Amino acid sequence: MKLSDIKVRNLKVQEKAYKLFDGEGLYIHVMPNGSKLWRMSYRFEKKQKVLSFGIYPQVSLQRAREKRLDAKRLLADGIDPMQQARAEEAENAAENEHTFEKIALEYLEKSVKDGNAEATMKKKRWYCRMACDEFGKMPIREITAPIVLGAIRKQEDAGNGETAHKLRTFVGQVFRYAVATGKAENDPTFALRGALVSHKKTHMAALVERDDFAALVKAVWNYEGGGPSIRAALKLMVLLYPRPGELRFSTWSEFDLEKAVWTIPAERMKMRREHKKPLSKLAVDILTELKPFTADAPLAFPSLIARAKPLSENTLNQSLRRMGFDKTEATSHGFRSSASSLLNESNLWNPDAIEAELAHKVRDQIRGAYMRTPFWDERVRMAEWWSEQVREMAGNRNI
Repeated sequence: MKLSDIKVRNLKVQEKAYKLFDGEGLYIHVMPNGSKLWRMSYRFEKKQKVLSFGIYPQVSLQRAREKRLDAKRLLADGIDPMQQARAEEAENAAENEHTFEKIALEYLEKSVKDGNAEATMKKKRWYCRMACDEFGKMPIREITAPIVLGAIRKQEDAGNGETAHKLRTFVGQVFRYAVATGKAENDPTFALRGALVSHKKTHMAALVERDDFAALVKAVWNYEGGGPSIRAALKLMVLLYPRPGELRFSTWSEFDLEKAVWTIPAERMKMRREHKKPLSKLAVDILTELKPFTADAPLAFPSLIARAKPLSENTLNQSLRRMGFDKTEATSHGFRSSASSLLNESNLWNPDAIEAELAHKVRDQIRGAYMRTPFWDERVRMAEWWSEQVREMAGNRNI
């Protein structure tokens, strides 16, 4: 006998689950917890399958029969109703759940797990907020190239050419992640190549002529502003020329003053590889003099305001401004270019040793694969030679 609304409504719970059939594969499955589940059994490609239609009374007997009829029509057309239901669920999720904002947040989580540096993550989160303000709530599949271009044009119109290009890059990264995870079908930012105003990349300001750099070095050694950590950090930027974040976030545990080695952990390196730097005698002296002032904090160069936080890059740059060097002349990052230029011009050192000291990625992959040694001995000699050059430029060989 076929089921009726009264019969379904009055079904009693038993110790074990049981089924009552309505015909043509449709039945209701009564569970020990009281749930009444609509199911339909069918065969497709010689396999027995079960299709779920929902829970009674949310799905009535009449609606369950309509769903059975829809499934029968699909089977008649050679379509598996279970696969069709899954495809419809995925499409519904793509339309209503897979918004750009949700996918972007997933991508950011992946970036953290991939080991992106905190400075990189800070920039990515900034671009994420910028993009989400424009189309974050939209289903990612509905976002087209013109929509993305509209958001980027706002940055261009505001005179932020570099930001516009980096925003396009970030949005493209999110879309490629969405494509890889099956939540989008294409990356609309690919079509924007050539649509943006050309942006000429500017390099960090740096003094690369010896006389000009010597004036900066002398100013750093004569600087009396800030505190001990600021003055020591500036001197070590001259002597060691690391990326600013590598020094600012350093801890005392990274410095072996007896062996004269600074070990920078992989998570703080741009190339995500641990990097060791030889410390000249002058660098060891500077760190030794600094230690009584900051040894009580894990960070070697804590902020003057909050000792749990590092000095900011802006603090170092502002110190350079107070010395009389504007942002077109010198930045804390620019010490790298200055050292690289003068070391190479000396013709005393293997260019690969200089690149190794700078922790640069070797562009020639074959050459990089065979360049196993970090040129340590040469870099130790180079560190002492550079230290002597700094002493001379500072105007006092006894510093």
